[in-house]
Amino acid sequence: MKKSKLRGRILMELENLISLSCKNAKRSKKYEQLHVAILKKYYNATDVTIDYHRHRIAMNIVMDDKVYNPKEVNTYLPTLHTNLLFNSLKKILRSCIEKDDKSIGFYAQLLNTFTSQETKYSLA
Repeated sequence: MKKSKLRGRILMELENLISLSCKNAKRSKKYEQLHVAILKKYYNATDVTIDYHRHRIAMNIVMDDKVYNPKEVNTYLPTLHTNLLFNSLKKILRSCIEKDDKSIGFYAQLLNTFTSQETKYSLA
């Protein structure tokens, strides 16, 4: 019971944060970092850039995780360069939210980091 309530609260807070970040006309660096983190997680992508004015997301999607070894310098990872066009960034980001346990843990950590940064900025 508690686990499902916590899961629902995390998903609701994340969706609220996405709505707030997409509604804000003045895009800040922290909102852009949130958007990039969600896209990297969902698409297993590297080098994600968002062009908010042209409604475009450019990223390199890693094609094969088996080649990746965190203990070695990776000079070659098979990637697919992608340009993703969008009408609504909010809809794209919401569609990227996964509900499995590993993803919920990632989102909880992301929310924790984001809220602690906001508290730090408001105190300064």
